[in-house]
Amino acid sequence: MTEHSSEPVWEEFYKRYYWEQLLSLAGIYPENKSLVIEFPDIERYDLELATELLETPTKVLDDANNALRKTDLPMDVTLEDAYIRIVRISSKIDIRLLRSENISKLIAIDGIIRKATEVRPKLVRAAFECQRCGHITNVFQSGSKFVQPLECENEQCGRQGPFKLLVNESAFVDAQKLRLQESPEDLRGGEQPQTLDIDIEEDLSGLVAPGDRVTIVGILRSYQREKNQIKSTYFDLVLDGLSIEREDHEFDEIEITPEDEELIRELGGSPDIYDRMISSIAPSIFGYDEIKEAMALQLFSGVAKHLPDGSRIRGDIHMLLVGDPGIAKSQLLRYAIKLSPRGIYTSGKGTTSAGLTAAAVKDDFGDGRWTLEAGALVLADKGMAAVDEMDKMAKEDRSALHEAMEQQTISIAKAGILATLKSRCALLGAANPKFGRFDKYENIPQQINMPPALISRFDLIFILTDEPGKKRDTDIAEHIMKGHYAGEINAQFHNVQSSPVTQDQIDKAMEVIQPVIDPELMRKYIAYSKRNIFPVLEGDARQMIIDFYLNLRNQGSSDPNSPVPVTARQLEALVRLAEASARMRLSNVVTTTDVNRIIRIVNESLRQVMTDPETGKLDVDIISTGMAKSQRDRAKLIRDIIRELQQEHEGKAPKDEVIKRASEAGVDEDKAEDIIKRLKREGAIFEPRNGYLKST
Repeated sequence: MTEHSSEPVWEEFYKRYYWEQLLSLAGIYPENKSLVIEFPDIERYDLELATELLETPTKVLDDANNALRKTDLPMDVTLEDAYIRIVRISSKIDIRLLRSENISKLIAIDGIIRKATEVRPKLVRAAFECQRCGHITNVFQSGSKFVQPLECENEQCGRQGPFKLLVNESAFVDAQKLRLQESPEDLRGGEQPQTLDIDIEEDLSGLVAPGDRVTIVGILRSYQREKNQIKSTYFDLVLDGLSIEREDHEFDEIEITPEDEELIRELGGSPDIYDRMISSIAPSIFGYDEIKEAMALQLFSGVAKHLPDGSRIRGDIHMLLVGDPGIAKSQLLRYAIKLSPRGIYTSGKGTTSAGLTAAAVKDDFGDGRWTLEAGALVLADKGMAAVDEMDKMAKEDRSALHEAMEQQTISIAKAGILATLKSRCALLGAANPKFGRFDKYENIPQQINMPPALISRFDLIFILTDEPGKKRDTDIAEHIMKGHYAGEINAQFHNVQSSPVTQDQIDKAMEVIQPVIDPELMRKYIAYSKRNIFPVLEGDARQMIIDFYLNLRNQGSSDPNSPVPVTARQLEALVRLAEASARMRLSNVVTTTDVNRIIRIVNESLRQVMTDPETGKLDVDIISTGMAKSQRDRAKLIRDIIRELQQEHEGKAPKDEVIKRASEAGVDEDKAEDIIKRLKREGAIFEPRNGYLKST
C-alpha cells in the first residue's frame, strides 16, 4: 500500500481529460454531485494509478475526491460534496466467483436488481449535546451500528453523559440497499442464482428498480456475522457501490465475435434457413413442424413500436400449447428457454402471482421495512418466459398475467409501495384439458381451466392431440428408439472400458437427434438478429395482410346472424409474426413470402381454435368470451323461456318445462341442461328451490 498522496496526479488528470465535464458539473451542482470517470481513461493517463485504484481503492478514491473538491474552477462554485464515479471497468467478476482475495478491492459486477429498499436518510455525522454542560460533540458514524461518544469533550466536564442527539445539527446522506442477482442466462444446469447486497448513497440512490439489469462498480467489504450478540468467525460480503450503469441494450451480455458474425450472416443467407431452424428446435421430439416453426418465430419476435403519443405496441409473440398429456409439451417449453438468450421457466402449480410478477416482502434485508422483489416475468424482461401447467395455476395468480401480456408492465400497489415494473417478454404457455384428453367437439375455453380474457391475449394457440395412427405411431416409436439407442451407446462408450462402440458409431447414431444449428450458435443468431435487424413491411406485403384480414372479416359481414370471425388483435399478431419471419433470415424488409408463411401458420391456429364445431364457421367469441355465437344464441333463448315461464308460474319457472320448451325450439335436452348449468355458474339464473329456476 502506497503512502504518498495521489491528489496532484488526479488534479492534472481532471484538467487534461475531464475539464469540460467538470465545468458542466459545476453548472448543475449540488443537484448532481457526481463526475463520471471512465476507467480506460485512467489507464491511458497513468497505468500505475489505475492498478493502485483497483488494489487500494479506499485511499486512492479519497485522494481523487479531495483533488476534485480542491480543483480551482473559473466560477464561484466549490464542489465540497462532489464524488467521482468510476465506470467501464473491463474485467467483471461473477457473484459466485467472489472470494476473500477480492475483499477491499475495486470490482465490477453485473446482474439483475432483485430487491430494492426505499431511499432513506443515513446518519454520517452525529451531533450530541451533553445534558450536563451543553457542549456539542460530533461523532462520525461508519458501518451499520450507531456510535455514541464515550465522554464529553469539554475538559471542564468530562462526564460520560447523558447525551442527546441533535438531529438538526447532524449530517445525513440519502441511502438505499439493493440486492443483485446473477443473470438467468449465465446459469446452466439448473444452478441456484446467487445474490450480493449493495449499499449505495447520495445521488446513486433511487436510480434503479427491481428487474433492472445493471453493472455496479464498488469496493467489496466484509462484515462479521453476529447472532444473539455472539460474534461468528464467518463474514458476510457487501459491495460499497460507487457507480451504477443500466444495461439498456438487448443481449449485450452475449458476446458475438467477428467470426461468429460472419457465420451468422452466412447462415442467414442460406435458402433453407427456415428448415434449418425448425430442425434445430427440440430435434429429439418427432414431428410438430408447424409448432416448431411458430416457436422459432416467437424466439425472434416482432419489432416493438414506440408511438409519438407515448404509447407502445408490443413486438413479443405469445403462444399457447394445449393438448393431451404425454406429448412433449414441457420438453418443447424447456428447449425454447434453452435457445432464448434470456429465458425463465416456471411451472403453474409451484407459481404464485407474486412469484410471477413482483412481491412486497418484509424481512431483515430492508431492516424490517417492506421491499419490492422482482418475479419471473420481470426477470425475463426482453427475453422469454415459459409457464408450464397454466391450467393448474390459482385463479388469482393467472389474473396477474393480463397486464403483463398486453401492456408488458407489472403494476404493484402493495404495503404502501406503488410501482410499475417492465416485463417486455414473450410468453410460451402450456396447458392440459380439464378432463385429461382433448375433445374436438367442445370449445377450448370449456376444456381449459383458463379465463377467456387470458386466452384471447395469445397470438397463436395450437392444439396437440394424441390420435392413434399406424404410420405416425411407427415413425414416433422409431424416432424415440433411435434417440435412446444413441444415448445408450454413448453412455457405454464413456463408462465401459472394454466397450466395442466406436466414436463413428456414436456420431452416426446421434445424427437423428442432433440439431442442425448448434444451440450456442442459435442463441447468438437470435441475439444478433434482435439487436441489429428491424424489418419494415413493404407495400405488397402490407396489402396482403390487409386483404387476408378483410377476407376473414367478410365471412361475418354478409349475414347479420353470423359470428365475428376475427378482431384487430389477430391483425396485430399477423404483423408481429411477419416481422419475426423477416428477422429469421436477417432481412430488414418483410416480403410477400414472409406473409404467405405466416398466413399458413395463422390459418392453422385459427382453424384449430376458433372454429365453431356446430356451424364450422370461424368465431372469435369462442376465445374472447368463452362461448360461440351459436351457444350464446341458445343461452339467450333459454333465458327468454325462463322469463316467460316466470310470468306464467308466479315468478318461478319449472325446470322440466324450460327444457321441454327449449327442445321444441330445436335445442337438445342435454345441451339445454349444460346451458342451464353454465348460466347458474355465471350467476345469470339461480334455483330458488329444487326443480325451479329464476332469472336474476
